[in-house]
Amino acid sequence: MNNTELNHLSTKWIESLVIDEINMDESGIVNFNDHIDTALNLEDSSIEMMDQLRENFEIFVTKFNDLRNNADKEIKLFKISNTVNDFLLFRNSLKLVVSRSSSETITIGFMNNSGNFFSTRNSDGQSAPAIYHELKAIVGAFNNIKWTYQGDTVEINSLTKFYLSEFIKQSAS
Repeated sequence: MNNTELNHLSTKWIESLVIDEINMDESGIVNFNDHIDTALNLEDSSIEMMDQLRENFEIFVTKFNDLRNNADKEIKLFKISNTVNDFLLFRNSLKLVVSRSSSETITIGFMNNSGNFFSTRNSDGQSAPAIYHELKAIVGAFNNIKWTYQGDTVEINSLTKFYLSEFIKQSAS
């Protein structure tokens, strides 16, 4: 495996092992079970998923704002205070809220000026029945965690494209 292939792999887990070992050397406290703790793995995975979503939205929002080149039509991305890494997009009184409601659930939905949540539109242009969408974590073999929506594996680029397109269309006024 060359360096290019290694750069595409997530190395956070090995970095955590190094930090744990250094802390063990310094403190004498040994924790042998972190890597098999499902709750801890779900927590780490949900934080990482939120970070990846925010990074994707930030890239495309920046590109949209640069191409649109109109401060009045600009999309703003905000972190939500008192949360680990929840965030929202804002434009023309519309918010797209991406929130970690638990370590195994991420919710995504639109909020209008009066604070009411509503969903994306279906292919027929009507609002979907759910107020917001839920991404659910499924733990598989060897603590492999997959993020799903209605049982289908979520692909972050597709999710970002779908929600950002809907947000831009809904907030265009």
